[in-house]
Amino acid sequence: MPLQTQVGQQRGANASYLSARSGILGDLIASELHGRFYEANFQGNLFSVGITATSIANATFSTATGLSGTLGTAATATPVIGLWNPSASNVNAAILQAMLAGFITASTVTGTGGLVWCVFTGNPNITVASQQVPLNCKTLAASGSQMKGLNTLALTGLSNVGTYLRASALQAGPQTNYSQVGTAVGFPNGNGVPSVENIDGSIIVPPGGILALFTTATPVAISVATGLTWEEVPLA
Repeated sequence: MPLQTQVGQQRGANASYLSARSGILGDLIASELHGRFYEANFQGNLFSVGITATSIANATFSTATGLSGTLGTAATATPVIGLWNPSASNVNAAILQAMLAGFITASTVTGTGGLVWCVFTGNPNITVASQQVPLNCKTLAASGSQMKGLNTLALTGLSNVGTYLRASALQAGPQTNYSQVGTAVGFPNGNGVPSVENIDGSIIVPPGGILALFTTATPVAISVATGLTWEEVPLA
């Protein structure tokens, strides 16, 4: 059965039925009525977690060589941004957006190198006491999410090593991997430059999974403010 559309604008009251709209060549016209995250937010499924003014001196992804890279021990796993979906959860976390602002806190600074996303699977029990409770983006209350934030927190109780997923578009201060000394006439670029990575659901954190952002060099005198936004989608 052919799809019948109507060329041009239409006006209708609530609960009325209208035809799909097309252009003069029959091409279907679609528009965004609200912001792209509005529907997920209105349904109460949009959550966010972040930190502010926190050092990332212990956030280095070690022994990474392409896709075979693994994070050796939980003791060194202190992600810049981290999110854990507990095994008992009945939702997937569809990651939508990550935000990061890095700032230099001393005149001698070592950059982060490139930032990378790493993933962990099959982790039933992350025991760090200070897991962050996400904020519901509709109610603005720290409740309702099944996730736990692990930003700059060691992954105590980690069951499995991590695997390199892909590079991140985020930046946290200079990306150099050597020390630089600031002077009265100059300072390394990148101090306080905010960045946003639109992930748009291309990463899903399943129950038992962890998504974590790491540096590839050991940063010195760099702190960050971060944010991570996701939609919680029922498994079935």
